[in-house]
Amino acid sequence: MPLKQHHTGKLISFEGSEGSGKSTQISRLVKHLQLLGREVLTTREPGGTEIGEQIRNIIVHNSKGDEMCAETELLLFTAARAQLVREVIAPALLTGTIVISDRFLDSTTVYQGVARNLGMDPVNLINQFAVGNVMPNLTVIIDVPTELGLKRIRQRATDLPDRMERENIEFYDKVREGYLLLAKSMPKRFLVIDGSQAEDGVEHDIWHGLQKILV
Repeated sequence: MPLKQHHTGKLISFEGSEGSGKSTQISRLVKHLQLLGREVLTTREPGGTEIGEQIRNIIVHNSKGDEMCAETELLLFTAARAQLVREVIAPALLTGTIVISDRFLDSTTVYQGVARNLGMDPVNLINQFAVGNVMPNLTVIIDVPTELGLKRIRQRATDLPDRMERENIEFYDKVREGYLLLAKSMPKRFLVIDGSQAEDGVEHDIWHGLQKILV
């Protein structure tokens, strides 16, 4: 289904390696925006729709997940994204809502294109097909050293690490490098934040950087 160009809403995506603190900062940003009287919708990838959540379960928790080839992973992520854009994000943007997505197409570019070595051309082509003309107005990358991100994962008092969290340090070094290169190539869309500082400092830097699109 073709997507109408959106003019009123804003799409803000958050990116970063596991343990970067995205969820915490998204929650804090939502409170800021709601205090200003803005309509805010949060979503996540993969997921955000009934179909997307089922795909998420396959990607993250399936007992045979470690046997999944990189190409399958890529197509599952982008299938969930295509559904999310058409069912949730695009309609919300047309009503003037600020949509905050915990990951979007840049995750696929970095995780599958760079870290999984699938290459940029096929990944970019599939990404474009999945999102149509719905692109983030701003992408916040919370950058943390790989060792710190992995340490935070180990300290979480939740369930065992999922399939993506079990990757080795070399994989996450590639992820971090991929995000920083991507941001350098498109500085107008990306906002890179030092995620190793205190949470209040991260929050302040994100809020300051968002002012250019909150007009």
